[in-house]
Amino acid sequence: MNKNFDVVIIGAGPAGYVAAIRCAQLGLSTACVDDWLDADQQPSPGGTCLNVGCIPSKALIESSELFEKGQHQYAAHGINVEGVSLDLATMLASKDKVVRELTQGVAALFMANKIHFISGRGKLLANKRVEVSWLGEDKTETIQAKHIIIATGSSPTPLSAAPFQEGLIVDSTGALSFSEVPKRLGIIGAGVIALELGSVWKRLGSQVFLLKSSHSFLPDADQQVAKEALRLFTQQGLDIRMGAKIAGCQVIDNQLELSYRDEQGEHKEWLDKLIVAIGRRANTDNLLAPDTGVELDERGFIQVDKQCRTSVPGVFAVGDVVRGPMLAHKGSEEGVMVAELIAGHFAQVNYETIPSVIYTSPEIAWAGKTEEELIAAGIDYQVGTFPFSGNGRARAMMQTDGFIKLLADKKTDRLLGAHMIGPLCSELIMQAKIAMDFGSSSEDLAMTMFAHPTLSETLHEAALSVSGRPLHAVQKKKK
Repeated sequence: MNKNFDVVIIGAGPAGYVAAIRCAQLGLSTACVDDWLDADQQPSPGGTCLNVGCIPSKALIESSELFEKGQHQYAAHGINVEGVSLDLATMLASKDKVVRELTQGVAALFMANKIHFISGRGKLLANKRVEVSWLGEDKTETIQAKHIIIATGSSPTPLSAAPFQEGLIVDSTGALSFSEVPKRLGIIGAGVIALELGSVWKRLGSQVFLLKSSHSFLPDADQQVAKEALRLFTQQGLDIRMGAKIAGCQVIDNQLELSYRDEQGEHKEWLDKLIVAIGRRANTDNLLAPDTGVELDERGFIQVDKQCRTSVPGVFAVGDVVRGPMLAHKGSEEGVMVAELIAGHFAQVNYETIPSVIYTSPEIAWAGKTEEELIAAGIDYQVGTFPFSGNGRARAMMQTDGFIKLLADKKTDRLLGAHMIGPLCSELIMQAKIAMDFGSSSEDLAMTMFAHPTLSETLHEAALSVSGRPLHAVQKKKK
C-alpha cells in the first residue's frame, strides 16, 4: 500500500467523504480512513448521516407520513382506501435499501476519483502521520501525509440515569430499527432528533411522550415559530413535558419503569421503549496521540479557526468534531473549503446563514438571525409574515398550518433572518438563504416574480409584508 499522500482524511461521513472527493478533484493524492461497518460487517462509508442518521430517519419520516395519509387524509381528497395496515418489516427494509444504495454510491465515487479508501480506525500521530488499525485484523500501519483532515463526527450522548440497554433503552440509532411499534414510547429530550423520531412512531401508532429538562422549547429557533410548533405538535398528540428531571429507569419483566420529577412532584411512567436523545458529543476519544499538538476544548471538540485550521500547521478538522451546529451540510461545506485551501485557493464558509431544518410535519426551517438575537444585539429591524392558510397551493395540498417570517434591517432593508413552519419548508428556506447570501433586501424579494400557484409565494408575500403591503392578506398598518 502507498504510505505517502498529499492528504489523509480520518472519517468518511458527509464532512470527510466530500473533502476527499474535492481533494481528489483538485489533483491531490488522497486517502480516507473510516471504521464504519454495516450490519454485515462490511465497510460502509457515509458516516452517521447516511448509515443511521439523516438518510434513514428521513426515509422513515416519508414512509410514516404516507401511512398516516392513507389512514386519515386521502378520503378528504376523494380517495377511498380501505384496510390500510402497517407492514413494519417492509418499511424498515425500504429504509435499509435507501441507505445501502447511498453508501454504495459513496464507495463508487471514491473509486471513480481514485481515492484510496482504508477500512480501519485512524489515530493522528505527531508529524502528520496516521496510525491505521485495520478492522477485523490484529494489524496496524502508519501512513504519512502533507495535510491531515480530521472528520470523525459525533456520537449520541448517554444519560447515566437511563443507561442504554439493547432493544429497550436506545439512542437514535436503535430507534430506527424497532421490530414492532411500541405501545408506549418515551423520549428523553425534545430537540430535533427527538421530535423527528417521536413523530415517526406516533404516526405508526405509538403513544409518545417527550421529557425535556428545561422549560425552553427549541431555544435555537425563532420563538414565535417555536411556540407555534409546540401548539401544533401537542395538537397532533405528542405529549411534551417540560422541566422534567430524570431520576432513573429500571427494567422490570421486559418493561421500563421511568422515574422523573418536575414542579408537580415525583412521577413514574411504564414504557415499552425509551429513546435517549439529549444531544451528541464529538468523537475525539483515543483519536490524538499526546504529542500531536492538536488542542481540544473543555467539551472535547477540536479547536480550530474560522477556516478549520487546528493549532498544528497542515492539520485541519471539520464537521461535528469542531465548533458550530452539528449539521451534515455544514460539515460538507467545511470539507470543500479545506480542500480548496490545501490546493492554494481562496475559500470560506458563511457561518451566518447556515440553514437548519426539522423534518416534522409541518416542517420547521430557519437561517440567519432570530428576532431574539436581533433584540439582544440592539439591531433595529422590521418583520414581515404570511400564513400558509392564505396560499392557494397549500390549500390544494390541505396543509395550511404555519407561516413564513422574514426579518429585515430597519435602515438598510437587508434581509437578516428567515424563519418558517409549514409544508416543504426544508425546500423553501433555501430561497431565503440564497437571498441573504447575496445581500438582498426584502424589497428585492418583493419585486421578484414568483410562479403561481406555488408554496414559494408565501415567501414573496412575507417580503411584501415587511413594507406593509401583502397582496393576499389584510395587514394592520405599521406605526
